[in-house]
Amino acid sequence: MLKKVTVLSVLLVLTYGCTQKSNKVTHKHTNALIDETSPYLLQHAHNPVNWEAWKPEVLARAKKEDKPLLISIGYAACHWCHVMEEECFEDEEVAQMMNENFINIKIDREERPDVDQIYMDAIQMMSGNGGWPLNIVALPDGRPFWGATYVPKENWIKSLKQLTDLYKDDKSKVVQYASDLANGINAINLVENKSNSDIYSLDQLNAAVTNWSKHFDTYIGGYKRAPKFMMPNNWDFLLHYATANSKPEIMEYVDTTLTRMAYGGIYDHVGGGFSRYAVDTKWHVPHFEKMLYDNGQLTSLYAKAYAVTKNDLYKNVVEETINFVKEELTDENGGFYSSLDADSLDENGELEEGAYYVWKEEELTEILGPGFKVFKEYYNINSYGFWEKGNYVLIRDKSEEEIAKKHGIAVSDLKQKMGTALYVLKEKREERSKPRLDDKILTSWNGLMLKGLVDAYRYLGEKEYLDLAIKNALFIEKEMLKNDHSLFRNHKEGESSINAFLEDYATVIEAYLALYEVTFNEKWLDHSKRLLDYTQLHFSDKESGMFYFTSDEDESLIRRSIETNDNVISASNSIMAKNLLKFHKLFPNEGYGETTKQMLKNIQENFDKSAQGFANWLHVVLYENKNFYEIAVVGADYKELGKKIHSNYLPNSILVGSERDGSLDLLKNRFNEGETLVYVCIEGACKIPVNSAEEVLKQLKK
Repeated sequence: MLKKVTVLSVLLVLTYGCTQKSNKVTHKHTNALIDETSPYLLQHAHNPVNWEAWKPEVLARAKKEDKPLLISIGYAACHWCHVMEEECFEDEEVAQMMNENFINIKIDREERPDVDQIYMDAIQMMSGNGGWPLNIVALPDGRPFWGATYVPKENWIKSLKQLTDLYKDDKSKVVQYASDLANGINAINLVENKSNSDIYSLDQLNAAVTNWSKHFDTYIGGYKRAPKFMMPNNWDFLLHYATANSKPEIMEYVDTTLTRMAYGGIYDHVGGGFSRYAVDTKWHVPHFEKMLYDNGQLTSLYAKAYAVTKNDLYKNVVEETINFVKEELTDENGGFYSSLDADSLDENGELEEGAYYVWKEEELTEILGPGFKVFKEYYNINSYGFWEKGNYVLIRDKSEEEIAKKHGIAVSDLKQKMGTALYVLKEKREERSKPRLDDKILTSWNGLMLKGLVDAYRYLGEKEYLDLAIKNALFIEKEMLKNDHSLFRNHKEGESSINAFLEDYATVIEAYLALYEVTFNEKWLDHSKRLLDYTQLHFSDKESGMFYFTSDEDESLIRRSIETNDNVISASNSIMAKNLLKFHKLFPNEGYGETTKQMLKNIQENFDKSAQGFANWLHVVLYENKNFYEIAVVGADYKELGKKIHSNYLPNSILVGSERDGSLDLLKNRFNEGETLVYVCIEGACKIPVNSAEEVLKQLKK
């Protein structure tokens, strides 16, 4: 499993933060990717393959020369992408065949999810499987006719030879197949307008969750399968569902999942933060990439879970995860980088997956001395925590109370001992070669991290988290937001080059709205609403009521996608549906609520059999079926009282506030001299005003 890649292969003397244009290194080959900013594309800038980025002029040249496109899609933290680069794309023989017969295009899937979505659907239709690296051969107009993921050199050459001959000798057959496949790619993405349906009911939702729960792993959390993926939107909805409907068995499952994830090797006990997923059933051995989008969403989730349970484990996870992001993924300008790679240099100078994170028993014994005895049991330096080749991945499986009792020490002493041990290990680990950094900044992932920081401040109350959030929000405002309230997708070294996609708008709208709720600074509300209105103007599908993934101002692809399934990141349309519902509560006369209902009706037929794949949508079902509250705080102490209210987990509410009468309808004619009053409202109809957070909570419970 520990697949090795030689240092020369990846020549990642290119530590992603460095520029490739340095004159210190002489390269035999340099291609057009040298002018890109994506670390993944720059990694391939010195391949002998004549790679180019996805650009209209490149596609036009392919049509002019009548050459098929060879499109290779990956991302910087992708282990098998590095392997295929070494075996194929750095090879002169392979490069010659590719250069003579194809227009070769390299794509960073994180920069261009619009292209990636289409070709991932294509390969799944062709083979039933998908993954990265994603390699596609397509007609010059972009319609695909062949695809594969990782392919070793010998098979790669054989496949390309066959495809070249087929395109030359039987082009009409290729065109027909590509045409049929393109029709299929479009057909599977159609969303019908189902305006005559009734809104999904609570009874239906209960049945869907019951069906979903058959897949729950109630012993170790997550689902009964390997690999085990963290699905933040799944647990986020189930937390909402359990608390809104008094479902203790669902809450127990959420607790089990969050606890076991925090105990597992998927969580970096030494440095904080989560890896992408576990390759086993017990959250133990991760695929060691650490992605911003996971850590942003999990920060938010654990903060909410802490608000509900007051479990210190969850609070610690939030604090340590934010600290990891601060130390490893934060740019001085307030933006957040994308990821840390799975691979790093081992003691032999070879790139090896997980090398930075794993430990050998003799190493731990030497570093920790007498403290190793308790540490060994706490983090399972035994058969339970063993991985391979003498390496251990730290994992917990017992409570601190159980271990403290066995060793005859107080829990507080145990915590102090483990804290000291982890500090020492972190210092020692700093001496190792670090995983490579992908230092591009993506708008949507920054939106997710911004929301995580807002929720961390909201529920833990640490001012530092609000400061970090505001700094990031200002970065997005300065570097990603254009004058017409459109957005850029990407940013690196002062450059932004790609127009944003729906997921960028959806996550920033959500994050800015959340930031308004904890600051009452109307600038963030105004930005959020302007972004929302921009998406309605440029992304709406008038026929279905959904939103396209791409703007009507951008170049056309072979499909204009509509994203509906909630995956590791929630679908851009489900985030938009939630955004629209909340804005409907603030601006009830602008039609936002009708759009939300239409979107839900279009998608809800999927919920019965696949609730987990639409978990973020299910919040909207709860919002529509149960009371959703507008809470308005007006008076001199509005910020302090607002803080007391928002520290409670109230997912079915939106909070607004001002010192005197404000511009929102909810804040008009509310001011009473000498008092700070709170109005709890439903669709603008308000209960008798109260003046304490405790009284607000009583009204909400009624």
